Amino acid sequence: MTEKTLPQRTGPFRAAESSRGRADSVTLSGQRSNRFYLNPVRVPDLPVQLAIKRTIDAASALSGLLILAPALVIIAVLIKLDSRGPVFSRQLHTGLNGAPFELLTFRCRAVDTCNDHQPIPDNQHVTPLGRFLTRTNLAALPRLWNVLVGDLSLVGPRPHIPDMLVAGRSYGDLMQGYECRNLMRPGLTGLAQTADLNDPAGHHWMAIRQIVSDVDYVRQFSLLLDLKIMTRAANNAVKRWTRP
Repeated sequence: MTEKTLPQRTGPFRAAESSRGRADSVTLSGQRSNRFYLNPVRVPDLPVQLAIKRTIDAASALSGLLILAPALVIIAVLIKLDSRGPVFSRQLHTGLNGAPFELLTFRCRAVDTCNDHQPIPDNQHVTPLGRFLTRTNLAALPRLWNVLVGDLSLVGPRPHIPDMLVAGRSYGDLMQGYECRNLMRPGLTGLAQTADLNDPAGHHWMAIRQIVSDVDYVRQFSLLLDLKIMTRAANNAVKRWTRP
């Protein structure tokens, strides 16, 4: 696999603390610019592991869709009975190498509004059924189709909306090299989500920590890391379901 890197900007930098306390992922140029620069990023040259990862993704997604088919049909019928509108919500996201794709989710809102630059607030026009689907993560089940066709992976950086904003600024304006997180397919879960960085990025510092975590995943990719992330995600899911 050809290595992809981002040239490092020259000049006086002050290291900014990463999500795990390291200073090797992102730097801040000056106090006034308030713009961050990612250090060189490359995908590890592991073609066999990447091929295995894609095989696991496709096989797991196909198995999940077949096993969950009855539940998917029941949820679709309930959505149609609950409110007018389509069964699925489709929102444009950025995938591998910046390619756009439509992220599928069960519709949870009476009015299927869509914002081109910002995720829709969880409490905006949410139906009672939609609130249940969101709380139990059942709304995300259609994303298995995105995994099957290659838009998503089971594990990867967080899927972002094109020209996504944080605190009124685009991610690209906030951090040069932000697009390096697209060197890997976005994932259903990832390093950021399992590192308690799953909250909406309402402030630029949270957004920076999430981006650094996504890029750390790209730097450190291995099947062992994927296994650790999926294990931690499964443990977190069990805790949510069993929480009183």
